Amino acid sequence: MRALSVILFLCGLLRTANALAGGLVVAVQTVNGRPLAGAVVTLQPLTGNSHSSAPVNSVMDQINRTFVPDLLVIPVGSTVAFPNSDSVSHQIYSFSPAHRFQLPLYRGKPYPPVIFDQPGIVTLGCNIHDSMLAYVLVTDAPYFGRADASGSWSVDLPHGTYRMTVWQPRMRESSQQDVTVGETDRTEVTVRLRKALEPAPLEGRHSWDAY
Repeated sequence: MRALSVILFLCGLLRTANALAGGLVVAVQTVNGRPLAGAVVTLQPLTGNSHSSAPVNSVMDQINRTFVPDLLVIPVGSTVAFPNSDSVSHQIYSFSPAHRFQLPLYRGKPYPPVIFDQPGIVTLGCNIHDSMLAYVLVTDAPYFGRADASGSWSVDLPHGTYRMTVWQPRMRESSQQDVTVGETDRTEVTVRLRKALEPAPLEGRHSWDAY
């Protein structure tokens, strides 16, 4: 009987959790209505309790004179290791207000991981190779992700209202709006940019240069 009571209690908790959770699907499009793959979406609750995601340990390598990956989205307090697996030396730097740092000329793994303890967008470059470019987006939002090849990103989250921000390195505008996830099974939102993207650079190829 005791085991049966525990099972019924757990089932009740599961039903309650399902009743409080909803699905959100975000479609990100260019000004011409084409899917914007790789766009970053963050969701900050405006109702209920808000909490940041737990810090993670990430890696951004350097291969063939490019950053791999060239865009990371991490919670506040996370670390990023910057090994250099390339055949030449690199010197990473950032002048971004969210985090300024420099890793002098090196190959291999001579430096400890870098801690990103402030939210914001950190732009990375190499003092030796101007075409190398990458971004680390540090967020205190509990829900975040990147759009897939079809420009879509989805997440399950509690019912409520959220401040949604969409960002991509070549966007000419800020994109922010409030989204309410109700008691329906799924809420769908389409974000269509009002301005054309910045032109892709002549040198280097990046994951956000599809259009």
